[in-house]
Amino acid sequence: MTKEIWLNLPVKDVQKSKQFFTEIGFSLNPRFGDNDQQASLSIGEKQFVVMLFPESTFTQFTGNEIPDATKATQILISIDAQSKEDVDSLLDKVVTAGGTIYAKPQDQGWMYGAGFADLDGHRWNVLYMDESKIASE
Repeated sequence: MTKEIWLNLPVKDVQKSKQFFTEIGFSLNPRFGDNDQQASLSIGEKQFVVMLFPESTFTQFTGNEIPDATKATQILISIDAQSKEDVDSLLDKVVTAGGTIYAKPQDQGWMYGAGFADLDGHRWNVLYMDESKIASE
């Protein structure tokens, strides 16, 4: 049975990407290596693992070319927030750390969210869902 899942991302510069993600609130994961060839981060209460690898290493792992994430989207990574204010706060951190907002916050009643791109163009969205309002929508 699977016990954990990791998200592996190709990045142009491991150190710059590691700095970006720690500035927006992700934690360094001491369980895995942290050097110029990889970095490991943890997200959320369940400590979801994100591994950062140089593009050349990632290509060796996958045997495929890496698409330009600033021009094509193959995956959308979603993370939750505890409130609308947490969504807005994270977006502020993203901009300060050098990322970009590709979708401004939208309020759909039961869900409030927005989208951002990291330094390499990978797309993320951050969502606050008020489950008490889902049935009423």
